Amino acid sequence: MTSLKNRYLASATLLALTTAIISGANNFLTKTAVTAIADPVVFTTLKNGIVALFLLGLLIALKKGPEIISLNRRQLLKLGAIGVIGGSLPFIMFFAGLQQTSAINAAFIHKSLFIWVALLAIPLLKERMNGLQWVGIGTIAVANLAIGGFRGFNFDSGELLILGATLFWAVENIIAKIALRDISSMTVAAARMTLGSLLLGIVMIWQGGLTTAASLGPEQWLWTLLTAVLLSGYVLTWYAALQKAPATYVATLLVSATLVTNILTAAFVTHSLQPLSLIAMLLLTAGVGLIVAVAHRPSDEPQGLAASGARVR
Repeated sequence: MTSLKNRYLASATLLALTTAIISGANNFLTKTAVTAIADPVVFTTLKNGIVALFLLGLLIALKKGPEIISLNRRQLLKLGAIGVIGGSLPFIMFFAGLQQTSAINAAFIHKSLFIWVALLAIPLLKERMNGLQWVGIGTIAVANLAIGGFRGFNFDSGELLILGATLFWAVENIIAKIALRDISSMTVAAARMTLGSLLLGIVMIWQGGLTTAASLGPEQWLWTLLTAVLLSGYVLTWYAALQKAPATYVATLLVSATLVTNILTAAFVTHSLQPLSLIAMLLLTAGVGLIVAVAHRPSDEPQGLAASGARVR
């Protein structure tokens, strides 16, 4: 059993780090994409909608119909909650908050996601963290304080909206972890993106975004498609990793996306790396490395691993 769990953990580590690389690259490219498409709600709705169509096509191609038909009411409620709590409402809150506060503060609040996931997963999922893992989380938190030039909170409504969105995403992780016990990761991802996109589409239409969407040019559609491809890879690898390992572990590894974004920014935009940013990146690497090393120690029994993976269709 231990060997099986170690294989699940190794697979989850690779998947989570792949998710982080995709997320970091996507964050870097999204800065340009959002500039090309002035309305962030239109951009997010179209991007997420493309991903939803792709995942639905993938479900059909892989003949996931029997699994979907056999879902019971409790499973459907979980998928519905994931779509609303993770795929729609927090996006609206995040962009509304972003219009009222600085991008630096918004990014810092969003980066705290792994902390909220840990605080929820420990009592609700009975996951356990030892002292060294908390040291790793603390190191990552300190690194995030230095990355991006964070100078303190303004305690305005924008920050509260972004904090609310981050908390919703943390709750989504907990619900998804439970749902993934007996639903395939692909089905969970497709449900999240499809329902979320439908709700975002309603908001976009209500705000009059159809006119903006209809006026997009080839370059703007290219950016939308490119970020949609990355988002597809993100949700597929993320839920697959979450199915195999504790939510606290996977969420912490996702913070590595910051490192990827900063490296790409230094290489292609600023062409330089400030000493403080370098120190922060080293701290982030050390924190993530400690989390991985401790989790893979033979003496540790990772909690919440998909030992029940055989039940997943």
